[in-house]
Amino acid sequence: MSLIDRLAAVVGPGNVLIGSDLAPYLEEERGLFHGAALAAVRPGSTAEVAEVVKACAEAGIAMVPQGGNTGLCGGGVPPEHGRAVVISTERLTRIRHVDAVDFTLTAEAGCVLASLQQAAGQAGCLFPLSLGAEGSCRIGGNISTNAGGTNVLRYGATRDLVLGLEVVLPDGRVWNGLKRLRKDNTGYALHHLFIGAEGTLGIVTAAVLKLFPAVAERQTALVALPDPDAALALLGRARRASGDCVTACELMPRIGLDLGLTHVDGLRDPFAARHPWYLLLELSSSRPGGLREALEGILADALVDGSALDAVLAESHEQRSALWRLRESIPEAQKREGGSIKHDVSVATSRVPEMIRRCTEAVERALPGVRVVAFGHLGDGNTHFNLTQPVGGDKQAFLAEWGRMNRIVHDIVAGMDGSISAEHGIGRLKVDEMLHYKPAVDIDLMRRLKSAIDPSGLMNPGKIIPPRIT
Repeated sequence: MSLIDRLAAVVGPGNVLIGSDLAPYLEEERGLFHGAALAAVRPGSTAEVAEVVKACAEAGIAMVPQGGNTGLCGGGVPPEHGRAVVISTERLTRIRHVDAVDFTLTAEAGCVLASLQQAAGQAGCLFPLSLGAEGSCRIGGNISTNAGGTNVLRYGATRDLVLGLEVVLPDGRVWNGLKRLRKDNTGYALHHLFIGAEGTLGIVTAAVLKLFPAVAERQTALVALPDPDAALALLGRARRASGDCVTACELMPRIGLDLGLTHVDGLRDPFAARHPWYLLLELSSSRPGGLREALEGILADALVDGSALDAVLAESHEQRSALWRLRESIPEAQKREGGSIKHDVSVATSRVPEMIRRCTEAVERALPGVRVVAFGHLGDGNTHFNLTQPVGGDKQAFLAEWGRMNRIVHDIVAGMDGSISAEHGIGRLKVDEMLHYKPAVDIDLMRRLKSAIDPSGLMNPGKIIPPRIT
């Protein structure tokens, strides 16, 4: 029996896609990587995933786990040689259990993030992971990349929201670590091995996720500021004065708003004057009352001492959504403006202004006319230090500078004890950068783990770290 026939016997012929039906599974969102595969398989249960993995392992065929395929680093794209099978989790969509007493939700890996947020809300709870792709990304992919998003400051990244996992290992065995325990000191925390591993150690099929009390009050403001240092000071002031109720803290430069207003329909500048920088600040609490007064007091003090230049407070859900759209439109607007070289970096929160200044000066010296669009999650130190091509410049010539710009930015970030991949993962895009910046001991430990769990090297090969050259 051929491998394709064996896979079809497990999942049904309609769930083994070949030929032209494969196309959506072979290319990532930005079109940077395009792979090939023997088939894309859509198992409908953990048992089916296990049988698919076992069949591929016995045939010596590489396996590429794929969720919503919304990643930005090519982690879910198969290699070009074609001797691989894409294993999609899109049919693993069952929410197995919601417990409002334990504040946990157990869900399968193919559940769309927005559906989990909704299920938590129906139980009077909150699942706080929130990102731009939440309407299409799947929780298995979020876990495998340790996704960040806008609420990391208050609730942590995905790693902090996972209590337990169910994983199909590279040989087809199922590891059941779906415990709802907050305390378990019985040796290694094995589930952490698979969070952020981008499917290189196994396929996450289900997870126990942490829930929180539902938000009863939320207050949102957009604050105009002279520079990132003022934004950092405002964040500290807001955390102290609100009882640490700051949920989101998003830094945006004027050029980010300009690009959005130019390219995205329905946006409106809420200020009469132009300002150099802006901070989208949001407070939330499970207890109603008090946040509006706290936010007004925070902003009033900042306006009086001159650290803030202006501010608007959302008076309705619609106004809050409009303020958030200004932030969320920046990546889309950059795409429409032309070539964009992206950096997903982090440094200690206190050093974000310094990092932005140093990196801006360096890239502007190296490439005159480049437009820096530095924005992102100030509260957790993560900046999307993106570069837009010079006005009137050639897009392909600009994109050819990607490697040189990476080296400039990443050298500065690494010198500040930062990270070259804050929340988007490594995938295929940053493998060489990982080898360049990660200490040799780290690389050795990662290779040893990979070899121990996946000795044949068949699980999502070529992602995060390549095998040792012998």
